[in-house]
Amino acid sequence: MLSLVLASVVLAAPVAVPVPGGEGGIGFDDIVYSAPLRRFVIPGGRTGSVFLLDGATRRLESLGSLSKLPIWKGGHGQSATSADVGRGTVFVVDRTTRRLVALPADGKGTPAEASLASGPDYVRWVEPTGEVWVTEPDAEAIEIFRFDPKPRPALVQSGRIAIADGPESLVVDPEHGRAFTNTWHDRTLGIALRERSVTGRWSNGCKGARGLDVDRTRGLLMVGCAEGGVAVIDTSGKGRVAGQAPTGAGVDIVAYVASTRRLYVPAGKAATLEAFEVQADGSLRSLWRQPAVPEAHCVAADDEGHVVVCDPPGGRVLVFEDAAGRAR
Repeated sequence: MLSLVLASVVLAAPVAVPVPGGEGGIGFDDIVYSAPLRRFVIPGGRTGSVFLLDGATRRLESLGSLSKLPIWKGGHGQSATSADVGRGTVFVVDRTTRRLVALPADGKGTPAEASLASGPDYVRWVEPTGEVWVTEPDAEAIEIFRFDPKPRPALVQSGRIAIADGPESLVVDPEHGRAFTNTWHDRTLGIALRERSVTGRWSNGCKGARGLDVDRTRGLLMVGCAEGGVAVIDTSGKGRVAGQAPTGAGVDIVAYVASTRRLYVPAGKAATLEAFEVQADGSLRSLWRQPAVPEAHCVAADDEGHVVVCDPPGGRVLVFEDAAGRAR
């Protein structure tokens, strides 16, 4: 369960990609990689846009028009901070206006909008039910919307799931009909998608649980611990903690690539990015740890070895190349 840092592995310096309008800083939060679009989806905070990034060319495309603010006030509470993709649509939450927005991914067609009951954090598309789930920590709930693309795109509020002491983070496993979220402390919850009920509650080994990702084939959950660590939960049995490893302080979002079994963990306080291999039994092996930047707390990765880390004070993202992390 312990980590061994392989200091001999040195990556090339990351490529910095400035975000248009981000001069002076951007409150980045949740970023994801969309396999259907083959793009990284990067909500641009106060810039009022969502950006699609090609990891290979570093080309950015701007999408949508959300609330725009002239100055970064620190943190990640301004405008567009989380997004996900489903059925050719980018779903994004605007924290400033407390709205959920559905944008056509090709930039054509009519957007749809809906008011949120409370301040949003994460948004995720749920393919089996055609729904959009939005976490609302202040309300200790997940708010659910049905998405109807025709005849005119519409988002209709259709349910709510109460999550005491949460929800923090949200990841969907459509193949097994479940989602996962954390409390703010030491528990991770499994939720049945169709029944909208909590079906599992496991200790995750964290003092402050934060980001989540999932290995959908092996039933493993990767949990970031704010105090400076990462844990792996085996949900196929009794939800035991199968692996744990220390890393830099200030962990938030984590990113897992199933094809290479690589887990990427940035640490905002330590200003590092660490890569782990998740073994078949859930144990962790550290592959390398590289310098990042202060406040770099969000990450996404694809199976071509592109690892995108946010740089909030710089108003940009950093693209690392992990050549050994490319799927064969």
